[in-house]
Amino acid sequence: MPHIDQFESVFKAADKTPFVRDSIEIQKVLVITDLNDEAATQHCATVQHLLGSLNQGASAEYQIITGDQFTTVASLIQQVEDSQPDLICMYRNLHSPASDFPYSLGIYVDVMAQATQVPVLILPHPENPVANEDPTTVIERVMAITDHLAGDHRLVNYAAAVTPAAGRLYLTHVEDKGAFQRYCETIGKIPAIETDKAQDQILGQLLKEPREYIESCRQAFAEGPTTLAIEDVVVLGHRMQDYRRLVEEHGIDLLVMNTKDDDQLAMHGLAYPLAVELRHLPLLLV
Repeated sequence: MPHIDQFESVFKAADKTPFVRDSIEIQKVLVITDLNDEAATQHCATVQHLLGSLNQGASAEYQIITGDQFTTVASLIQQVEDSQPDLICMYRNLHSPASDFPYSLGIYVDVMAQATQVPVLILPHPENPVANEDPTTVIERVMAITDHLAGDHRLVNYAAAVTPAAGRLYLTHVEDKGAFQRYCETIGKIPAIETDKAQDQILGQLLKEPREYIESCRQAFAEGPTTLAIEDVVVLGHRMQDYRRLVEEHGIDLLVMNTKDDDQLAMHGLAYPLAVELRHLPLLLV
């Protein structure tokens, strides 16, 4: 390799993306339900209890949109815009029998996750047996999950905002195993490249970058008035069972994912299949 290429590679390898901490304030929470009257009030109280362990959860203002206040997606979007909340809380299959559509989010969640820039907290449906197992449950373990963590300041800041001071935040980077294997197969067909060495070095670099980014997150949250315990999970994988395993392995109470994609209207990447599969788990879509 020419010396100039070696110098450039060393320089690029040393170029790191440091985490930029930003304060996310959740002052107004909008709870959307298809319940009415006392049932809607009780559901809001349950949501408030779930979020009560958050740093700002106890002082946030809660507003309810009940089932008799919206019948179309357009009317619901208008009410959300009028409310201007910092966080939207809703559950799957609003105004539809959840038991009949277990593998769907429902039209209201589908549209709301894309039609607004406000983060949406998707809760298990009240009829989900798991949702009613323990009414005293609060959020303690939060996991932010993505296939490209380095530089995703918004995801990390929102995940930190919904992690209680006494809780634990897992920053998770899942490198796509299928894509990596395809690159390895291509490398193996180029005689000038030493296949095994190249594979090890490429994988090492792919996993090194998110680990360094997480370390910068850990340092940022170790300083200032509010500290936060950060755990790193950097793995090679891509199948749905890998994500489910990580959630179960670490006892996660809330999963935080990106849903917006500049190149398409549909929900970003694996967010939709994960949201459909993990019906028992609260999900924050940012």
